[in-house]
Amino acid sequence: MFEALCERDLKIYAESFGASLYHYQDYRNQEIDAVIELPEGNWCAFEIKLGANQIDTAAANLLTIKKQIEEDPKGKPPAVLCVICGMSNAAYRRQDGVFVVPISALKN
Repeated sequence: MFEALCERDLKIYAESFGASLYHYQDYRNQEIDAVIELPEGNWCAFEIKLGANQIDTAAANLLTIKKQIEEDPKGKPPAVLCVICGMSNAAYRRQDGVFVVPISALKN
């Protein structure tokens, strides 16, 4: 339920500036909860987790998929990696470059 609510909010925000919201799943059965594709073709990857105890796993998933895309000569890696969390007090950027953002920080 939390993931669906976050995706709804992301879709509204994305559409407000001409972007689109997608879900990513590849042939290795890896997935990204939400992908926002910007009008110029750049894209951002979001994992959505309710608890702060899931942030490390979500960030690792995003980093793994980004690395695999970078290794593909035709791949275009995401411009931003972000974990949206329901139980986080503040937005911050981890040392690995992944952003962590509480759902309450998303606003237009």
